[in-house]
Amino acid sequence: MRATKTAPSFGSAELRSGDASVVIVPALGGKIVSMRLAGREWLWTSSIIPRQPPVDGASYAETGDSGGYDECFPTIAPCTVPSSVAHFGGLTLPDHGELWSQPTTFALETRADGMYATTGWYGRRMPYRFARGVFVGGGDRVEMHYAVTNDGKAPLPFIWSAHPLLPLGPDTRLVLPDGARVRVWSQHGIELGGVGRELHWPRAAVGGRLVDLSRPDQVARAYACKLFVEMRSGVAAVEEGDARLELGFDPSEVPGLGLWLNRGGWSPFRRKRAYRNLGLEPCIGAPDSLTEALGAWRDAAWLEPGATREWTLTWRGARMTPRLAGGGAE
Repeated sequence: MRATKTAPSFGSAELRSGDASVVIVPALGGKIVSMRLAGREWLWTSSIIPRQPPVDGASYAETGDSGGYDECFPTIAPCTVPSSVAHFGGLTLPDHGELWSQPTTFALETRADGMYATTGWYGRRMPYRFARGVFVGGGDRVEMHYAVTNDGKAPLPFIWSAHPLLPLGPDTRLVLPDGARVRVWSQHGIELGGVGRELHWPRAAVGGRLVDLSRPDQVARAYACKLFVEMRSGVAAVEEGDARLELGFDPSEVPGLGLWLNRGGWSPFRRKRAYRNLGLEPCIGAPDSLTEALGAWRDAAWLEPGATREWTLTWRGARMTPRLAGGGAE
């Protein structure tokens, strides 16, 4: 491990192979602070919230949302598990889950085909082990392998979401399966029909006009929203000019995608300029709150005692030719 300019106050580890690189900070809950693919840095960094030692139970939005790529488990929004849930009823879970606010176990290995880092967490309020392996090998790709194990004696409810934040600019384009079912979770400065409203990607009616959500900078002047996309194919992408970041996964393992769009429409600080960023967030379960996932949305995941659930993500970077620019994800 070695210090880098991306995380001056904390030890970090850089995985590099060819033009692909990832920088991980174990002391910041395993946060990935840099992901470079196809000659481009893809992760957004906050100019307002500095990287600082995390505190269990603190507000992620006010203290931990410094940018980069975090893991959210067993909830995203702070919530209290319904009393009807055996063994865990009444349990209060913190903002963006438990993982971002605790140091991790960490191991780095150099192999013939690339570099591999394993980051591990242990549940504080629930009896689980969570692990993420990051592999940087040949080509402009990063593979992430996940596993969560229930070490308790009762079925464990959860939702998981990766939480990578990317810049949102005038040329940002989102490529998702056309016609995919979309549900609204939150809206700020925009009227999308309220919580639970169903849309079909990429179209939405806003103020009497039809907008194209795949061009988030053009939807409204200042807005933010959190959407959940039902992924019938396991490919999504973000395009910026001739650069493309593609996310691949098996939809039988990872059935959903959270989409956070913030074009200057939301900030936790009243006197600070609102952010401009987006989250391309593969997820298991929806919406952000485990309470709501167990309730009205009926989309929580469950893990039996002693069982392990595994899944994989692949991030790829590419430079597009004029013929490919604007191409679909399917």
